[in-house]
Amino acid sequence: MAMQEPDAATEADPTRITEAEPTRTAAAEPTRTAAAEPTRTAAAEPTRTVAADPTRTAPVDLTRTADATTEPTRTAAAVLPGEATTEPFPVRVPAGIDDVEAGNRIDDFDLLTNLGRGAFGRVFLARQHSMQRLVAVKISPDRGTEAQTLAQLDHDYIVRVFDQRILPEHGLRLLYMQYLPGGTLLRVLHRVRTTPPEQRSGRLLLDVVDETLAEKGEIRPAESTVRSRLESLTWPETVAWLGRRLASALDYADRRGVLHRDVKPANVLLTAEGVPKLADFNISFAESVGGTSAVAYLGGSLAYMSPEQLEACHPGLPGTAADMDTRSDIYALGVMLWELLTGGRPNSEDDLGAETLPALETMLARRRTGLTAAARERVPADCPQTLLRVLAKCLEPDPADRWASGAELAQQFDLCLDPRARDLVDPPPHSWRARLRRPVVPILTAAIAIPNVLAALYNYQHNANLIVDRLPPDTQREFEQLALIINGITFPLGTVIIVYLCRRLITVPRGLHRGRSYNAVELARARHDALLISDRVAAVVMTLWTVAGIAFPVALHFVGGNIDGPSAAHFLTSILVCGAIAVAYPFFLVAFYMVRSLYPAFLPHGATDATDARELEGLHRRSVRYLALAAAVPLVGVAGVTYLSPEEIQQVLVAVRVLAVGSIAAFVLVYWLFRIMEDDLRALQRGMAPTRSTRDPVGPTSDQPV
Repeated sequence: MAMQEPDAATEADPTRITEAEPTRTAAAEPTRTAAAEPTRTAAAEPTRTVAADPTRTAPVDLTRTADATTEPTRTAAAVLPGEATTEPFPVRVPAGIDDVEAGNRIDDFDLLTNLGRGAFGRVFLARQHSMQRLVAVKISPDRGTEAQTLAQLDHDYIVRVFDQRILPEHGLRLLYMQYLPGGTLLRVLHRVRTTPPEQRSGRLLLDVVDETLAEKGEIRPAESTVRSRLESLTWPETVAWLGRRLASALDYADRRGVLHRDVKPANVLLTAEGVPKLADFNISFAESVGGTSAVAYLGGSLAYMSPEQLEACHPGLPGTAADMDTRSDIYALGVMLWELLTGGRPNSEDDLGAETLPALETMLARRRTGLTAAARERVPADCPQTLLRVLAKCLEPDPADRWASGAELAQQFDLCLDPRARDLVDPPPHSWRARLRRPVVPILTAAIAIPNVLAALYNYQHNANLIVDRLPPDTQREFEQLALIINGITFPLGTVIIVYLCRRLITVPRGLHRGRSYNAVELARARHDALLISDRVAAVVMTLWTVAGIAFPVALHFVGGNIDGPSAAHFLTSILVCGAIAVAYPFFLVAFYMVRSLYPAFLPHGATDATDARELEGLHRRSVRYLALAAAVPLVGVAGVTYLSPEEIQQVLVAVRVLAVGSIAAFVLVYWLFRIMEDDLRALQRGMAPTRSTRDPVGPTSDQPV
């Protein structure tokens, strides 16, 4: 198993192709030399050992151009598709890979520019005659399963391979693929290292892309929504924007049984708009392709390898390539994004030599320690806590502690890209939202009990003046005893039911705070409970108040307190009005607490799905109805008074005034909570945009703030 040195930059490796300055012509029209091409694929080397091949040449980098002194160069301007005056190049029948040169024609392709050379193939910018388009053509020996692996992948953020042609008489394979002119993230990384943190932004990425386009004679895209969005991003947001797309690509490949195994800046190509595309699956492993195995395809760059991949490279350790899964690619992606964010890798290994077992053992030991304090100190001051948390979990030494899939990781990057959503999920440590995540029971008790107690007091005072005080003293005492019995049953019963419904909201946050892990099913149930608990509380409370509205007149009749029909109807109406008070206000207090504090606390611990998005939307719709209910309370209360006689109105006038003024003030509070909660729900919904779509050129949704 061949190992590469820790540094992904090529200057430290004399056997690797170096990037040359694109050749320019003196012609008046702009020249185009394809220095950046979408794939770096080389035929897979069957089996590698640590000692057997210390000088293995790195895979072909399609962003590299051949030295102008050694390769004849044609410019794309001379042979652009569609120009009728272009004459085909002379047909050349190659004797082998080394015999292929730019300026010749092979099969259906005019070879324009030599882009690079690797251990197992060469890559050219070519003009395909049959389709009249520019493509990248990789010429390699006809062996391995690279083409079959790449044929499975059709994703916006993976370089697209069009097809292959076989030259059986020469034992060669022509693999032709998408042409990308924007360079690679390696060049962006070099710019990051020379730019002070306070001067980095999304504009830095576009500047590097524009410079690459200018070197090739390409024209910068105009009226680009993607470029406009990038210009508005901070640098940490730009890193999250790149990470979101690459995580989506890894998830797409993983769901098709393909592991990349060599994620690094040189293997991420950029379009003219700055959109990243994952390339170089030449050492990837596809479970569905016959004749392949994980061991045969173990490879990668040491600087970006996960601990388990490093262990598999070591001949004296028990780890094998078969132990690796998509979480190894997620680790490599985390290293690359951390390097883009800070300008340095999370575990500095510049002092280590390459291709030696002692160096490999030192790297493995350092990565098993996780992120160091020194690495965290290099994080830019404007980096959101959410992004730091997401990358730190990517870099966990134990695969079980990392994100389980690229889809989970992509969702987390979506949260990073929405300021309101990330503030909900990762509030400042000393904010009230962070502090209130632990005392769940006292908060829920206060939110439910206070409105119910106030409603009960109003109901008692209102009906005592109208009905109970008119009863004989003995009847009043009997009624009060029955009222105590009814209240003694309904309130404890309601408490028991609500505590049972809140059981996961009490236990799961406490367990997460103590470091306990929960499976995806249990977390999904906790999130489900958080979004529905306000409705469940309202249903329980309204049921108990309705039962009380029936039980009290029955009890009054049982003790001999005869009341007429209008008084009984008024008694029932007052119970229902108080029940509305006891329902609407707890609903908003509980829902506000869930949306602002408790529900976001579950999001860092697992992926959400379409159910979460539907339930968030459902909570928003229901909150509108409860807002209307809260607005109706003072109106219904005052309207009920109009059915009383003037003498009765005088008896309840003070209570009705308190009801009207208090309910209006409460409605103002509820409306304020509703508006805040509405914005929070929208932000959380944006963070749950679909992550498995292969058609996402701009972002999760077109109306996102970033």
